[in-house]
Amino acid sequence: MESNTSEDKWKNKLTKEQYNVLREKGTEPAFTGKYLNHHEKGIYKCAGCGAPLFSSEKKFNSGSGWPSFDQPINEIKVQEKVDTSYGMKRTEVLCSKCGGHLGHVFNDGPKTTGCRYCINSISLDFEKE
Repeated sequence: MESNTSEDKWKNKLTKEQYNVLREKGTEPAFTGKYLNHHEKGIYKCAGCGAPLFSSEKKFNSGSGWPSFDQPINEIKVQEKVDTSYGMKRTEVLCSKCGGHLGHVFNDGPKTTGCRYCINSISLDFEKE
């Protein structure tokens, strides 16, 4: 599905929880996501449109309560946007293909990139290597 897909089609495709996160910019509770302690090798894809976003090789344990990656598969696969909700200034991460909300990126990641892409498990599907 693309970014110009109607909200009715999104509601029919996604679960209520996925719709809340991907389309309404919600978040799943910390330490509850199915991919938090997931260690298989493969590719994490957008649960909305299937676009490949993150490699398991770039996943690390940040202790934040959400799956964390130090970089996307390719910089063009995600968009970053200033988010000033909840009285904070953060950088939102969106799927470039469908515009789905994935999570946020912070500058406190590993030394390799300095980035911590803090991503909601519910925004992702996994394809085993």
